[in-house]
Amino acid sequence: MNIIIVDDHPLVLHGLTAVIAGQGDMNLIGEAQAGNEAVGLITKSNPDVVLLDLRLKDMSGLEIIRRCREKDSACKYIIFTASVDRADFRRARELGVDGYILKEAFPEEVISAIRLVYRGRKYYDPSIIDSMMCIIEDDGNLEEKLTSRELEVLTALGEGLNNKEIAKKLYISEYTVKKHVSQVLAKLKFADRTQAALYAQEKIITAQKRDPNRKSSISSRSLEQE
Repeated sequence: MNIIIVDDHPLVLHGLTAVIAGQGDMNLIGEAQAGNEAVGLITKSNPDVVLLDLRLKDMSGLEIIRRCREKDSACKYIIFTASVDRADFRRARELGVDGYILKEAFPEEVISAIRLVYRGRKYYDPSIIDSMMCIIEDDGNLEEKLTSRELEVLTALGEGLNNKEIAKKLYISEYTVKKHVSQVLAKLKFADRTQAALYAQEKIITAQKRDPNRKSSISSRSLEQE
């Protein structure tokens, strides 16, 4: 896979270059330390994956992504940053970044994230997820507040599905999906879909993997009318 690194810290650039150079399936084709330079390099080289800092001296990494996409750049983007700011993470999610890694991550985590993103998966640093989870009020088993259908929609959000995909999976209309999503957010006091998805990933999907019987017990709850 062809990779470009965008970061204005020489030590970070050197470290990432050294890590990537040791991987037989990765080819570093360029580096940039400024916003306009990065946009030009990305749109000209059309890499598979771009690993970029959130905050450069002259431009936000998210602004670089926005400009490149306006020029029809189809590569995948991974934010590599020291920031654990929830607002930054939310904006990155809204922009559709493919990965979000903290600079404190181990080299093997970075490499694993790049490979996952290259294959079409999303990767979010566990520390970011932990930070997001801290703002969710844990007053017991929150999903017990939901109907079975709402719980299915919440689980689907955790799987990364959009409204159209949820509608197809559950055999309901997109309008109904939107209604259930709104109800889930209201009942669980989530600010947005990101919090709901992270909650589902952490609390529901992980629990189902540990205890397969949990899924069947949830399914057995009586479905309420749409």
